[in-house]
Amino acid sequence: MRVYNFAPGPAVLPEEVLGQAREELLDWDHSGMSVMEISHRSKPFVRIAAEAEADLRELLGIPANYKVLFLQGGATGQFAFIPMNLAPIGSTVDYVDTGHWSKKAILEAAGYCKVHVAADAGGNYVTAPPQEDLRLTQGAAYVHYTPNETIGGVEFGYVPQTRGVPLVADMSSSILSRPIDVTKFGLIYAGAQKNIGPSGLVVVIVREDLIGRARAGTPSVFDYKVVADNDSMLNTPPTFAWYMAGLVFKWLKRRGGLAAIGEQNRLKAEKLYAAIDASAIYRNPVRKDSRSWMNVPFTLGNPALDQRFLDEAAAAGLKNLKGHRISGGMRASIYNAMPLAGVEALIAFMQEFQRKHA
Repeated sequence: MRVYNFAPGPAVLPEEVLGQAREELLDWDHSGMSVMEISHRSKPFVRIAAEAEADLRELLGIPANYKVLFLQGGATGQFAFIPMNLAPIGSTVDYVDTGHWSKKAILEAAGYCKVHVAADAGGNYVTAPPQEDLRLTQGAAYVHYTPNETIGGVEFGYVPQTRGVPLVADMSSSILSRPIDVTKFGLIYAGAQKNIGPSGLVVVIVREDLIGRARAGTPSVFDYKVVADNDSMLNTPPTFAWYMAGLVFKWLKRRGGLAAIGEQNRLKAEKLYAAIDASAIYRNPVRKDSRSWMNVPFTLGNPALDQRFLDEAAAAGLKNLKGHRISGGMRASIYNAMPLAGVEALIAFMQEFQRKHA
């Protein structure tokens, strides 16, 4: 029986996509082979890859002067790849610290260049800093921020203005959740395991003028220019994850694209936050103008009830609601593939739990 999976990643996938993958698993496109068994350099897989890129470009409105790369190493790998490719030795880069993942990106980048923290929530990650609080460096190689922090549930309600400095965004937990203007960014990267597909793949969207400047000693598989020149197939890519991502992109197109999915995501988040705010025992710590659409952390008034909440929720078919080990409490990740019915089932359970245990 399928349950409602609120995991932060690897996360829920569209049931329709899983069904298609199941049907094609042993015999993809009448080839007599699984898609996992065909060469990444064969014409059939090259077609899969090309269609996936074309569909992603259509969904996000990616201009022709941006390269789309399908890589390995996850978003964490990009914490190092980005300064290797975009920051000359001795340069300064700006980072905005709004939570666990931006802090990890800062620590990694510090091994390659001088990092200036342009804004720091000081460990109290409950809000995104406003534009006027960003202390940007003149002549920085790039400005990095995390539009949505998966653990703390903090989201930017705006795209930072950087005075011409390339803007780099870790969109792992927010990509494809609504329309964006790609031209505002120099580079976007996203681990696949939240809104794109299964784990094992990271997507990089990078403006062409920013590649071809990797510092000496950068391994070829980390060099964006080399990877782009080889259509992301310098080495064997994660073919099954790439295939699955392509299925998800087509699923999004059938559902009306990012405008339609964005409206559903807004509605899901509004309903869940409204239920939390109206309750007697649940609390979300994030300031209302910085609340995430994708990741909704909440606490119970009595922490002694946490495990009972999780056990009863699991018994009701509501899985993976435990908060991150850093923050504790609960967290509901409500990515694109989480249906509105799943959020409504969670709200009904929370209300009944409050009635029994408040």
